[in-house]
Amino acid sequence: MQLSLCLSKPAQHLKNPIMAASGSGSIMWFRKGLRIHDNPALEYASKGSDFVYPVFVIDPHYMEPDPKAFSPGSRLAGLNRIRFLLESLVDLDTSLKKLGSRLLILKGEPGQVLIRCLKEWGVKKLCFEYDTDPYYQALDIRVKEYASAAGIEVFSPVSHTLFNPADIIQRNGGKPPLTYQSFLKLAGQPSWASSPLLTSISSLPPVGDVGSCEISEVPTIKDLGYGDIEQEWIPFRGGESEALKRLKESISDKEWVANFEKPKGNPSAFVKPATTVLSPYLKFGCLSSRYFYQCLQDVYKNVQKHTSPPVSLAGQLLWRDFFYTVAFGTPNFDRMEGNKLCKQIPWNDDDELLAAWREARTGYPWIDAIMVQLRKWGWMHHLARHSVACFLTRGDLFLHWERGRDVFERLLIDSDWAINNGNWLWLSCSSFFYQYNRIYSPISFGKKYDPNGDYIRHFLPVLKDMPKEYIYEPWTAPPGIQRKAKCIIGRDYPKPVDLPCICMQLGVILIFTLMLVSVVYHDSASKECKRKLAEAYALNQKLNGQLSQEDLDNLRRKLEQDEDLEPKIRRQRQKVGHLT
Repeated sequence: MQLSLCLSKPAQHLKNPIMAASGSGSIMWFRKGLRIHDNPALEYASKGSDFVYPVFVIDPHYMEPDPKAFSPGSRLAGLNRIRFLLESLVDLDTSLKKLGSRLLILKGEPGQVLIRCLKEWGVKKLCFEYDTDPYYQALDIRVKEYASAAGIEVFSPVSHTLFNPADIIQRNGGKPPLTYQSFLKLAGQPSWASSPLLTSISSLPPVGDVGSCEISEVPTIKDLGYGDIEQEWIPFRGGESEALKRLKESISDKEWVANFEKPKGNPSAFVKPATTVLSPYLKFGCLSSRYFYQCLQDVYKNVQKHTSPPVSLAGQLLWRDFFYTVAFGTPNFDRMEGNKLCKQIPWNDDDELLAAWREARTGYPWIDAIMVQLRKWGWMHHLARHSVACFLTRGDLFLHWERGRDVFERLLIDSDWAINNGNWLWLSCSSFFYQYNRIYSPISFGKKYDPNGDYIRHFLPVLKDMPKEYIYEPWTAPPGIQRKAKCIIGRDYPKPVDLPCICMQLGVILIFTLMLVSVVYHDSASKECKRKLAEAYALNQKLNGQLSQEDLDNLRRKLEQDEDLEPKIRRQRQKVGHLT
């Protein structure tokens, strides 16, 4: 299977390929699916059309700066993801121009903009890739209703996923399958898998007359109102060209593809990540998941043995489809309340602890380094995501998974509504996975992969001179070691969260003694999280998951009372032990 696009040379006479429309025309509405290869909507739009209008609408609520947000970006997206999207649009525009067309950038509320275009351009067809996200579901209903009333044909194929989630749900009696294995049995082999996908287009019909619609080029970050904001260097550039390049590099190592197992891999590898880093390209549709799947099948056919789902690379694409299917068939999938799949748990609500986690100030270098990578790069290894998600929720801080989900949704360049929510439900043990006793240690887990702490030294340079014996637990370093490393814990780098504030007022020896308590803090915090989850699970079972807000409030008060009582009981036990 070829990995490159066969693009014709640009028509030399079309510097601005917009022509007067006199025949039939189509609108190709890009949202995701920012690619030429395996794009059934684009293929259909060009068939039998004299003109094709490739359109992308800059949605202000997604793109315009929000000065109140906790990081640079809009209300809904961080700057890294906006930048990745703009790069993808520039790449798409370049490819379209090579085909004798161009990308038409419009700005405004997408539904209103599309309806205006349908009115003004007199097209016969509207084509766009089907999207299961609730935002697009509501938007598409409005646009389809107008198009139908105006006698305009609408073609909206499923090509963002391997399967049509609605088909899987129908096969399951109208309900989404809730386990990966049941999904695999229902899904079977994709119907298109044995047929070649269209991966090359030689040309496209020209763009018709745009009338009075205001068309622009792809904007820059500065054009969007972000000024001359300084951006971090990021190793991931958006666009179909980069996606196909990365895909080619990934599958060229057939042995690596054949032996890939998701539970394995080094989460601390950052110079060359221990995975494909194709997730942001799949998210924006710069890479077709169907094409990726077929490329993997080609590799599997030419090796003696290979891993299988759920751990294989093909299995990861199927995990993606699984979450898409469950999300599509579950009302309120993105929240705890009203979500029938989600355990109702009285999570804590502490803005200071949330900010410490979000801003890499927990005092646990492994956790903080991951959060710095997230903020700077907009990406981190899946096991790193597991570590920080567990720490925030069921492992240490017992904060609501929705709060962590919101941070990931903003900062990740590959943030995907279905997958992001599904993973947070899973990692908080709110759904899908219920072994809440299995907790990622914020100390030993990272040390297993990177005993020297190179990952921490890179993303937390304040700790770059800390000896490896203390790099994961710098509060245990003697004062002389801290001074030599030019990093005094509590001044240059935070103490672990929740450590007694009185440390700052005490003598050096006593400070060091109390700092050792932080190890106990993780142990005691995780133990406390397990106790709370056990009681929440028991109440969920007793009430068949039908907990009211009053039930949650009562359980929260009980858990807080038990937490206050625990130190007293422990002191009494110590006193009794001393007397006997």
